[in-house]
Amino acid sequence: MSFLDVICCGFGAIILLLMLSKSFESQVTSITSEKLQAQLQQREQQLFEIRGEIEELRRQIVEDDADLSNLLLTLGDLQRQLTQVQGQFEDLAEAEAEVSTQKVELARARQSLTDEMQRLLGLNFRRESGLVGGISVDSEYIIFVIDTSGSMQSAAWGQAVRKVQETLSIYPQVKGIQVMNDMGDYMFPEYRRQWIQDSPSRRSNIITRLRNWAPFSNSSPIEGISAAIQDFYDPDKRISIYVFGDDFTGNSIEEVVEAVDRVNVADATGRRLVRIHAVAFPVYLDQPNARVFRFAALMRELAYRNDGTFVGLTEYQ
Repeated sequence: MSFLDVICCGFGAIILLLMLSKSFESQVTSITSEKLQAQLQQREQQLFEIRGEIEELRRQIVEDDADLSNLLLTLGDLQRQLTQVQGQFEDLAEAEAEVSTQKVELARARQSLTDEMQRLLGLNFRRESGLVGGISVDSEYIIFVIDTSGSMQSAAWGQAVRKVQETLSIYPQVKGIQVMNDMGDYMFPEYRRQWIQDSPSRRSNIITRLRNWAPFSNSSPIEGISAAIQDFYDPDKRISIYVFGDDFTGNSIEEVVEAVDRVNVADATGRRLVRIHAVAFPVYLDQPNARVFRFAALMRELAYRNDGTFVGLTEYQ
């Protein structure tokens, strides 16, 4: 009996375990199913979002392709325009070279006026081609009055040398040349108060000496202009003075103008003894001061009163 009782109890325990196991499995399956359902919904939502992003990217790609096509078309148009502009620039460069040649020819023609032509046409005769770059080139003698101050030497000397070369180039041949600084000091003291005969070798010597020429200067052109007029004026010679500088340290513009008027008087026809041209260099252009403005005002007035031309340079060329 005891054995049967034990067997029955064990069998009942097994049945009880089976019943409990089935109940727990049902609960676990229910929980797992809910989790899977939630994960499925989450994945579906993510899939929906990814599909939306893909569609947005596709739309963006289509728009970018359209923009790229438009940019390529614009680039093609710009390339064609650039080609046209380059062609026009080449044509302009050729035309400018031709004009430069014509200017030199005009200068030669202007200087070919002989004494016999002067006698027949009169001293007041002027060709319409008497200007090159706005500067009259009818003179047979030229004098350079150059500011040799520290500011010119340190900032504009290379350009000043080039401008002297360019000025000489518009006079194919002259009867005399002279170079002095704004104090009236001669570049070649052995030619003091004498004309230097023009020749290619003499022009080359002037440019070579000018590169390292640095006598003292007070940045006031009155002494040089006065010396040039007093030393070289001749009623039978056509003379031009070229004043190169960057500023004016004098006290009064009026005093300089009046002083030049006293030495460079006009004849009965109103013509001055010599022409005075002026070139202003842009040494202080980025830091303008009163001296720069006064120099420009002085040179414009001197050029105007003395049948010359004022040129204000705006950059280092």
